Amino acid sequence: MRLAIIGGGAAGMMASIFAAKKGVFVDLYERNEKLGKKLYITGKGRCNLTNACDMEELLGNVRSNPRFLYSAFYRFTNQDTMDFFEKEGLKLKVERGKRVFPESDRSADVLDTLRRAMKRAGVHVHLNGRVESVHREGELFFLDLQGRKTVEADRVFIATGGLSYESTGSTGDGYRFAEEMGLKVTECCPSLVPFHIKETFVKELQGLALKNIAIRILDGKKILCEDFGELLFTHFGVSGPVILTASSICGKKTQEKELKLLLDLKPALTKEQLDARILREFETAKNKKFANAASVFFPAKLTPVMVALSGISPDKRIHEITKEERQRFLSNMKELELTITGTGGYNEAVVTKGGVSVKEINPATMESKKVPGLYFIGEVLDLDALTGGFNLQIAWSTAVAAAESIGRN
Repeated sequence: MRLAIIGGGAAGMMASIFAAKKGVFVDLYERNEKLGKKLYITGKGRCNLTNACDMEELLGNVRSNPRFLYSAFYRFTNQDTMDFFEKEGLKLKVERGKRVFPESDRSADVLDTLRRAMKRAGVHVHLNGRVESVHREGELFFLDLQGRKTVEADRVFIATGGLSYESTGSTGDGYRFAEEMGLKVTECCPSLVPFHIKETFVKELQGLALKNIAIRILDGKKILCEDFGELLFTHFGVSGPVILTASSICGKKTQEKELKLLLDLKPALTKEQLDARILREFETAKNKKFANAASVFFPAKLTPVMVALSGISPDKRIHEITKEERQRFLSNMKELELTITGTGGYNEAVVTKGGVSVKEINPATMESKKVPGLYFIGEVLDLDALTGGFNLQIAWSTAVAAAESIGRN
């Protein structure tokens, strides 16, 4: 049996190894000059390759169609992922949030591990091998490569990824192949992506990271999302773990309307407790200027912004501040209001939400129900999860499910 895999990212590489080990002749076509471009930049170059949580938590972190993944996740679990890499010689470590990284903190080592395993398994890699179209005639598939060359295969795996980080080769080709074969592709949008903010003062805060803050996102009075963790200000808005997670939950809403983002800068304190603390600080600094006294509550870059938002003159003496002014200062600390106007584009998104409809795919094998012999694995499917190694686990598990199914055949 001859298998053609289109796409040399995480899913394509893993599938090629498992299929070749089953005795299948594997051709892998990668449009770029090297394999795993997106995997290389994953986890800020450290490659968070899975998460060491239990299965319930693993499935709970999948945002789109988690039930579809039951079979694949149990066939090739997160523990199986760790075992695979360690048996291939890559030492791993588990960090905060049960995130799994290579001990070296180098995504290049993950790629090297996969490439070595591919070479040992006998995978035939075709770099700069862009597939322009796929069609089926009888029992065979024909792949038209750039340069007018046509190759044939008995089975085809589409592992082209989504639309995020186009520079890595994610251009949506897999969606086009699916639609040309008669499969449905759901609406796509960037996910795990920063928010754009209307308020101009965020530019003054660029590069500032706030740890242990709480966020709430509102559509009118309806709460869409609440979370706690780290936030990062950018030149156009906000990013960081809590924001990326929030974008997965309410990213589509931001395309329809503006939403409110409320930041609680002191979530460990109730309003009453925070007011008591402010009074204590003000009591010890009653003759100081407000701008100087306020600095005790915030990082240096944030202090002038919070002073300006309070409406209190920076030069006003603490003992002259009224109760109403103090309450307004407190309210900004507990509910700093920002306006979300949209999200970043695909080149800022970690993953793509949407893709080939899982209703068209056999969840045990990743094979198309309409086109026998055609399989879809990884991000090209309508599957996405939160940050923490969960999206890569989707890639590994769907890849192995497909590879093992054709190996049995």
